[in-house]
Amino acid sequence: MESPLVSIVCLCYNHERFVEEALESVFRQTYSNIQVIIVDDCSVDGSVSTIKRVISQYPQKIEHVFLKKNMGNCKAFNLGLKSATGDFVIDFSTDDVMMPDRIEKQIRFFEKQNENVGVVFTDAIYINENGASIRNHYDYLFKKKLIDHVPHGDVFRDVLTTYFISSPTMMVKKKVMDGLHGYDETLSYEDFDFWVRASRDFQFAFLNEKTTKVRKSQDSMSTRWYQKGDKQLLSTFLVCLKAEKLCRDEHDLDALRWRALYEFRQSVFSQNKTEAKLFAELLRRLGKISLQFYFIHFAYYIPMPWSWIRSKYHQLWYD
Repeated sequence: MESPLVSIVCLCYNHERFVEEALESVFRQTYSNIQVIIVDDCSVDGSVSTIKRVISQYPQKIEHVFLKKNMGNCKAFNLGLKSATGDFVIDFSTDDVMMPDRIEKQIRFFEKQNENVGVVFTDAIYINENGASIRNHYDYLFKKKLIDHVPHGDVFRDVLTTYFISSPTMMVKKKVMDGLHGYDETLSYEDFDFWVRASRDFQFAFLNEKTTKVRKSQDSMSTRWYQKGDKQLLSTFLVCLKAEKLCRDEHDLDALRWRALYEFRQSVFSQNKTEAKLFAELLRRLGKISLQFYFIHFAYYIPMPWSWIRSKYHQLWYD
């Protein structure tokens, strides 16, 4: 039986320091039937020169697009996705590193799943800008008691209530991406929206292997979460509106209420007032208002440096 083709959309934006290692980790996979598509999102450093040098060393055809205007992750990925012809797709950031047997292990794991499994995700190792290991994804989540198990199967409610998937580790069936028409280009980030929409119709499977080194840097989007002026909060709200339409029963709505309350709390205590109002309106419409809502709503009007207090609390507890 012929091995299925895996399309890897490699997204680069100012990854001059990391892109060579990232691409080499793709080219040196133990699984050979891959299609490599590189999209540089108008980098202003030396990324393009490095990419050209690296791919010149390989005889196989490597598709690449060097954008003349910065489009953002969602649009840049969708552009690469248009060229993808594989049965499976990986969204790969070129500051991360694949373990040599990542694709082989995920394909073999996919082969053991039922037809309705559309996504396989794994454990990850987080590294700093110098490549030193910081922590393991699930060790950290369990240690901080953020999860007590790794959800799998029908995870619609889980992705609403719990952060547990390391997005860079995902391998996705191409038909899932096609059915969703790729990422929503109106959003400033993609994973929460993808999880919500994909999990409504497809199951997610967890492979308990560390397949990817995920780089944490000062410029990464995750470091900007819930800072004052965080533009990602509006995207989170818009995804919650989508989730509201996808809820099928009261249990689904309870999961959405939990998420909306969490985002309302984060919006208030990061002093993002516009988003706080939006989440408050959503919670009122969803009903079942809790006492916690009124406490947070009260704090909204108290002139305190909530953003600074929240930042210090998270540094003490989560860093």
